[in-house]
Amino acid sequence: MTRIILIILIGYLIGSLPFAYLAGKLVKGVDIRREGSKNIGATNVFRVVGILPGIAVLLLDISKGFLSVRLPALFSVAKSAAMSRQTLDSLGLLAGLSAIGGHNWSIFMKFRGGKGVATGCGVALGMAPIPALLSLAVFMVVIALTRYVSLGSIIAVLTFPLNCLLFKESITLVFFGGIVALVILVKHLDNIKRLIAGTENRIRWVRE
Repeated sequence: MTRIILIILIGYLIGSLPFAYLAGKLVKGVDIRREGSKNIGATNVFRVVGILPGIAVLLLDISKGFLSVRLPALFSVAKSAAMSRQTLDSLGLLAGLSAIGGHNWSIFMKFRGGKGVATGCGVALGMAPIPALLSLAVFMVVIALTRYVSLGSIIAVLTFPLNCLLFKESITLVFFGGIVALVILVKHLDNIKRLIAGTENRIRWVRE
C-alpha cells in the first residue's frame, strides 16, 4: 500500500513540473502566467515564446502523462504485489490522473496550472495507443480547419472514450476517459463561452 501511494504521489509531482513556465523564463525571461492567455500550457508558449519552445513544452507535457502510467512497472508493483493486469492498469490510470491533476494544479505554481490536454494525451497514449492516436488525429484536423486549439482539445477528449468503446478497451479505461473529458471540459468553460460568443482567439504562430 505504501508503494502504491508513493506511485500516485510521484505521478502528481511529475505532472506538476511546470515546463511552460520554465520555457517562458529560460527563453524569453517572461512569466507565462502574466502573458498571452496567462495559461501555463503549451498553447500559450506557442503564442508568447515561439514555435520551437512550444513544441518542446508540448512533448514534455505529453511525456509527463506517458511516464506516469509506466510508474507501476518501474516500481515492479506487479511482481512484488502479485497484481492482476487489470489492477495494474487501474493503478497506472490512477497515477495518470494524478499527473493530470499535478499539471492542472501544480504544487510548484501555487496550485495553478494548465488544462491537462497534453498530459492527458500522454496518459491515453500509454494506456490505449490506437484510440489515443485517433483522438489526436481529430484534434489536428479540427485545428487545421478552425485554428481553435480549445475546440480541437474539447472534441478530441470527447472522442477518446468513444474510441475506447469502438476498440473494445476495458470499461475502466472508458470510465477514465470520461473523467478526464469532464475535467478538461470544466477547465475549458471560459473557452467554450468565447467560442459561443465568437471571441475565442485563433492560434497564431510566432516567428523568432
